[in-house]
Amino acid sequence: MSREAFTAGVKPGSITTTTQIRILLCYVIRTVAQPLSRAELEQALMEKELVNYFELAAGLSDLETQGLVTVENGRYRITPKGRSVADLLLTDLPRSVREQAVQAAVLAQQWARKAARHQAAVLPDDRGFCVDCHIKQENRDVFRLQVSMPDQATAECARDAFIEKGGELYKVMLAALSGHKDLAIQWLRQL
Repeated sequence: MSREAFTAGVKPGSITTTTQIRILLCYVIRTVAQPLSRAELEQALMEKELVNYFELAAGLSDLETQGLVTVENGRYRITPKGRSVADLLLTDLPRSVREQAVQAAVLAQQWARKAARHQAAVLPDDRGFCVDCHIKQENRDVFRLQVSMPDQATAECARDAFIEKGGELYKVMLAALSGHKDLAIQWLRQL
């Protein structure tokens, strides 16, 4: 029996029952190529305002208890039983919700991979805030940059931009420092 889901923070037109939330979770976990972490699922589905945090957490717990998903190394994997549920009941969900959820989950995974490579932290300093950016390779910094920012909001935007495009910035800096001005300009245009 499906019950109405707690919908605070959920946009109109999204799913509204606990059953639909569990079906959506099965569908997303089944459809996305790589296993998803809880943080990636939360980021994807809550950022798009498709589900409420508490319903998401309860839904994941229910799926695990029912044997529809397993958790290995902090990542959710669909079981054959969960795959059947996702395939059989996917039409119970609006197509737009399914598409938004999968797209958001893929983007959340991409962001997590970039954040692991392009690390950045916002730190308070004597003039406002500092964004400490670095790229690690084999547990060692290969690129490090510190930028002063006047306020926390601007610093957080810079941090997010570095996570998103840190690799490109590194290529431009390397080309410029090694005397390949034309290559640096070409890469700058692609940013």
